[in-house]
Amino acid sequence: MDGQQTQVSDEEPKVLREEPRRRRRKKAITSSGSSMDQISVEFILPTVVRGGSSPDSLLLEVAGNWTVEQVKAQVWLKAVTLNLCPDFYQRFSPDHCILLYQKKGNVCEIYDKHQVFQTLDCIRYWRALKKEVGRIQLLPRPQPSDESLQYQRYLNYLIAYDVTDVSNVHDDELEFTRRKLLTPRRLELSDRDPKLYSMDPWVTRKVLPERLLNKVSNGKILLVIHIGTASQTIKVSISDTPAQVLLSFFAKTASKKALLRIPEDTCEADFVLRVCGREEYLYGDKPLQDFNWVRQCLKNGEEIHLALEDAPDPELDLVQKENWAQVDDCTGVAGTHEQLTIDEKDHERVFTISMWDCNRKFRVKVLGIDIPSLPKVPGLIVFIEASIFHGQQLLAQERTSSKNFNEEVLWNCWLEFNIKIRDLPKGARLNLQVICGKQPLTPTSKGTLSYQDTAPSTGSHEGKTKSRLLYYVNLLLIDHRSLLRQGEFILHMWKMPEKSEESSSSINADKLTSATNPDKASAMAIAILLDKYCYPVVLPKSRDVCRDGGGGGEEAEGERGQREMPNHLKKQFAAIVNTDPLHPLSPEDKELLWHFRTECMRDPRAYPKLLASVRWGKQEDVLATHRLLERSSAWDSSGLDVGLAMQMLDCHYSDAQVRSMAVRKLETLEDDDVLRYLLQLVQAVKFEPYHDSALVRFLLKKALRSKRIGHFLFWFLRSEIAQSMHYQQRYAVLLEAYLRGCGEEMLQDFRKQVEMTEALQKVTREMKAMYADKYDITTQVVFQLRQKLETLQSSISLKSFRVPYDPGLRAGALLIEQCKVMASKKKPLWLQFKRADPTTLSKDPIGIIFKDGDDLRQDMLILQILLIMESIWETESLDLCLLPYGCISTGNRIGMIEIVKDATTIANIQQSVVGSTGAFKDEILYQWLRDKCVCEDKFQQAVEKFLYSCGGYCVATYVLGIGDRHNDNIMITESGNLFHIDFGHILGNYKSFMGISKEWVPFVLTPDFLYVMGTSGKKSSPHFLKFQDVCVKAYLALRHHTNLLIILFSMMLMTGMPQLTSKEDIEYIREALTVGRSEEEAQRHLLDQIEICREKGWMVQINWFVHLVLGIKQGVEKRST
Repeated sequence: MDGQQTQVSDEEPKVLREEPRRRRRKKAITSSGSSMDQISVEFILPTVVRGGSSPDSLLLEVAGNWTVEQVKAQVWLKAVTLNLCPDFYQRFSPDHCILLYQKKGNVCEIYDKHQVFQTLDCIRYWRALKKEVGRIQLLPRPQPSDESLQYQRYLNYLIAYDVTDVSNVHDDELEFTRRKLLTPRRLELSDRDPKLYSMDPWVTRKVLPERLLNKVSNGKILLVIHIGTASQTIKVSISDTPAQVLLSFFAKTASKKALLRIPEDTCEADFVLRVCGREEYLYGDKPLQDFNWVRQCLKNGEEIHLALEDAPDPELDLVQKENWAQVDDCTGVAGTHEQLTIDEKDHERVFTISMWDCNRKFRVKVLGIDIPSLPKVPGLIVFIEASIFHGQQLLAQERTSSKNFNEEVLWNCWLEFNIKIRDLPKGARLNLQVICGKQPLTPTSKGTLSYQDTAPSTGSHEGKTKSRLLYYVNLLLIDHRSLLRQGEFILHMWKMPEKSEESSSSINADKLTSATNPDKASAMAIAILLDKYCYPVVLPKSRDVCRDGGGGGEEAEGERGQREMPNHLKKQFAAIVNTDPLHPLSPEDKELLWHFRTECMRDPRAYPKLLASVRWGKQEDVLATHRLLERSSAWDSSGLDVGLAMQMLDCHYSDAQVRSMAVRKLETLEDDDVLRYLLQLVQAVKFEPYHDSALVRFLLKKALRSKRIGHFLFWFLRSEIAQSMHYQQRYAVLLEAYLRGCGEEMLQDFRKQVEMTEALQKVTREMKAMYADKYDITTQVVFQLRQKLETLQSSISLKSFRVPYDPGLRAGALLIEQCKVMASKKKPLWLQFKRADPTTLSKDPIGIIFKDGDDLRQDMLILQILLIMESIWETESLDLCLLPYGCISTGNRIGMIEIVKDATTIANIQQSVVGSTGAFKDEILYQWLRDKCVCEDKFQQAVEKFLYSCGGYCVATYVLGIGDRHNDNIMITESGNLFHIDFGHILGNYKSFMGISKEWVPFVLTPDFLYVMGTSGKKSSPHFLKFQDVCVKAYLALRHHTNLLIILFSMMLMTGMPQLTSKEDIEYIREALTVGRSEEEAQRHLLDQIEICREKGWMVQINWFVHLVLGIKQGVEKRST
């Protein structure tokens, strides 16, 4: 095959079959936009000339508006007519072959059979080369080799999903996207710096905070560099690069090489610096102060220990070569309206139709529904509600009449929507819902709509008829190729969860999916019919304004939009722009924004508001919006506002151009920030209408450049694939694209992590099965666990594995005698592993809690928001000593949590002294800290750390509405660092006891906490006044980023987490951050909350006492002893 492929070259082809020369020149590859262009192409055929060794070829004048499928058919027809190798052309169909061409040394495949020929990338390429005749090769469709099939099985195992399974798709988008993502992957791999990728230095561009700079003496720091068992301390400038550090080290040790066992013939260029005990390198041209590890050591007052080593071999990151040809860059791109329109064309030469020529209203025929087993509720009636959405904007809605609910219900009726086919935007989805209700008491005549008129359109639980949404499914009306859907579809629907108590305004990402239910055997199926046409109906990519008769009108309208805004409206406009993302726009607001849309384009902050005002069901408005976005430079020239860019990636925006613009802004994010927002970006992929998108390509590119980003992307995607059936395919396609480019070493690392996770899950489930009803952990239980862990250790040939929540750490063998089962219903495992890195200086093991049965995604969200809060505070030179411990979901309700060293719960401290009455002893915590910090200096530092960390968590838990706070989910380290664990109840979704809320205070600030600060009763010590000041500064800093916090939570609202279900939940943050109030009012508000905590602290102590006495386990694992 490779030999044949070389026939396709960029050189002028030799035509083997005679054709009149004048015909070749008639309309060779022209740059005209006419859809009737003739394109001269020489086709190199898969057969060989009779009696020769060279391949057959033929020249064909291809009509520009033919589809690729028609071109192949014409080539086949001509080959048959010319009687070329009848055995082949009469035996096989054109689909037996693929089309290839060469572009800059790469073999590209013309992949999309429905694409119009003149829109292909190869045509643009040939025009650029001024070629009169293009050259395309036909090859028999290649079959995958055994090796590639085995590799695919390996990838499927890592993904935990078979991406080659197309049994649950109604088109080829899955395979289409797999092939298309090959191009950005190859591009990224060709640009990737092998050394930089293999060492992946973790750096930041942010200015070094002043508080850290103050810890540096005269701009100099000490580094301890280890060579085997020897070490050398050197003083270097904080602005030195790693290369300069190595130069200084070798200059200082020039006479000690033998002593340090450094070969004499080596120099600084032969080595690199790695953090002792971690797979983290100091490498590249950034100064030391920009490395995150250096900053962490400065922050914690720790020495910086580095190992001098050989650079890792970039060959370990070798990527397995694929036998796929790159697909055409323009695959899936439609032509312009002028190329596709049937106006002023010879209808016999029309092969595709422009959607913008379709002036009739869109309609769908609902044939009926069929379900294997009917819900066991007698006397139900049912109807179908059909809606057309773009993002969250409802474009049109219709419903069927009501019928009795049986296993099979037939309607056979057309629903005509109040929207023309020409106005359907790309990304529009047909949402079909099966809604049921009780039989109305008054009988109705046949065909009347008395029931459906009273049924609430949302299918909510309210409403007099108690109608309920049972099943739903979506169909994208324009597919990934820009083709209008046609013909019959049988769609397997998704079942609404039982006991759902969603309010009518709730939105859930699962309801947006265009995937169908893979459980076909038991799923409700709906059969629909869409209008069928003789030809493909294509949504044009654009309209040629110059040729468009209506263009002048649009320009005139644009000029009106450019008029100066009157002064009395400027204030109203500014007020609209300054509202937060949750503020609803009135019809008047939308009208104002749209009328002065040119003014809006000058202020990027107005973009989300303007785009929310666009009527996406009006083709003229959509085109006008696209033209405005193309012409505006304000967005690209403005500074990076992450919140603004993220807002345009949420569920309200489905337009590809809008979403691409948001991604373009995110391109400027440094890797450190990409990691910070990665959880939300992965969720935002759900809001893309199609599998392939600018966001997917952005994530792929970032992961292929950084192993750290790639590591977390792997686990975030794998966790979603395991838990979100609605988006399995989309995430699996992205994960496969990443795994095919991450390199062999990363693949091996992922394999080891997956194997260890599976083995630990098996042990946990066996333990749960054996002791399901027992809370007390006896010595027998621990003995059983240790036996199972010994079996696991001997059966798995893993010497070490990367810790999923911290890829810089490598865990070795289990320390079985230190492992135990924790006293909780879910029986999590408390595990201790040896540190596998020989350069480690720490004697502490790596502690991991392994959980099976809890969805850790909500905990991950809160911990990630805490990290974002920490970075916000950092910009204001605040260090609130938060401790966002490691936590990661690794599959369906399984995951790992980091065990924080030298930490214990407040409950343990209280119990250890006087038992359950410890909840009322104010001095116990103070005394415990005194005992842990022997010298006065250390104690004062611990009190200081306690004060800051307590302030940080008070503000954070208040703003996020983290409830169910008790002495078993608040912990403290021996150095005074307070921190919270277990975030099962957020945004004010607090637990209640016998109908009474257990949250009596805005946040936890109990008398024993105040005692540590030297305060009791109404007195205010200097430490307490400082605490108040810290809280106010932290609170006001978060208020400056209200929009970002709202947007991040809005996006997570969509993930189906039990605590995040509706817009009302997000309202909590607005209230907590006192949106709309002045700075002074906000400050007073927070100080009032602190006073409430002081006054009601005794009530919290009662709650804690009850918790200790009854041993209530409110979702938190008690440490077993």
